[in-house]
Amino acid sequence: MNESVAPLAGLRVLDLATLFAGPLAATMLGDFGAEVVKIEHPLKPDPSRGHGPAKDGVGLWWKLLGRNKRTMTLDLSCPGGRDVLLRLAAEADVVVENFRPGTLERWGLGWEELRAVNPRLVLTRVTGFGQFGPYARRPGFGTLAEAMSGFAAVTGEPDGPPTLPPFGLADSIAALATAYAVMTALAGRDRTGEGQVVDMAIIEPILTVLGPQPLWYDQLGYVQPRTGNRSRNNAPRNTYRTADGHWVAVSTSAQSVAERVMRLVGRPELTEEPWFASGTGRAEHAGELDEAVGHWVSRRTREEAVSAFEKAEAAIAPVQDVRDVMEDPQYRALGTLVEVDDPELGPLRMQNVLFRLSGTPGAIRWAGRPHGADTEEILAELGLSAERISSLRADGVL
Repeated sequence: MNESVAPLAGLRVLDLATLFAGPLAATMLGDFGAEVVKIEHPLKPDPSRGHGPAKDGVGLWWKLLGRNKRTMTLDLSCPGGRDVLLRLAAEADVVVENFRPGTLERWGLGWEELRAVNPRLVLTRVTGFGQFGPYARRPGFGTLAEAMSGFAAVTGEPDGPPTLPPFGLADSIAALATAYAVMTALAGRDRTGEGQVVDMAIIEPILTVLGPQPLWYDQLGYVQPRTGNRSRNNAPRNTYRTADGHWVAVSTSAQSVAERVMRLVGRPELTEEPWFASGTGRAEHAGELDEAVGHWVSRRTREEAVSAFEKAEAAIAPVQDVRDVMEDPQYRALGTLVEVDDPELGPLRMQNVLFRLSGTPGAIRWAGRPHGADTEEILAELGLSAERISSLRADGVL
């Protein structure tokens, strides 16, 4: 990426957050040219470095989450660390943090202190439950948001337990929302000349993407039940097993697609039924429609089923695991996965930047760097002498 034309070139971001939502938002900013400095405790680095599989003792999740960030260590709870952070914040545009409400204030690094050194700063606070309310000081993780929001309640089979996702869904949704919130706050700063506080509660963005559940309940008293892979809004909509033991997913949100599917599977007469004319009507007859589609799919290989659906202009996708994803021709065409050369582990393949811009594209400049790798360089750029840096290190600040 030519950083001179990167859309966020020159934007300075301090990432004080740990684990996923806050750091991932900072990663997204870094992917499009922002200068992100990841600040970690000298003795307690971001726990994501130790999450999931590792290679040669190096956590692979961190290589993704820490990409395009320089890393430094700093103990914010001591006076020396506070002083350095205030000097960094004076030259920054954005600070991202996810400490429990009141923690920064206890360290003398709250909004009033930060605003005093930089009135244009955007302080982005990402917590489980937000900065106020009865739950604000509780420990908050994405799993709790997935449970509280209603997501788990509608996920899983009708006769089974509520189901949690096996990955950081709520955190990732909150990260997307946080990156958007930061850019919105910066746009506001362009108009007013002043920074502000972003208060992001992880329990909220996932509730937004769940759709009109609150509206349905408010107006109709309707509580969406668990329906497995089926939908209460249309049918057929499910996963079906192929003759060669694979699975495919079929969706018929559009009426025309539903009609094409039933003609393809040899049941065109169903399209003449009065109930077939609406998604809700079809959902009420999901069993009959699933039987028709499932029988047809079960007699064909995955390749045959996908090919036939494609020719019929009906919506289908293979249920792929990561091995399939890495070889999928559409992902290859889009450049969704990209190889990054890493000094520690060599070539790595990971997800590319989130979207494509025709004039000022983003790029992965480097994967996650070792703990504190850039500390001296960053402090020297800040104007600290070698003697001062040595003193801070001797005091355990770094």
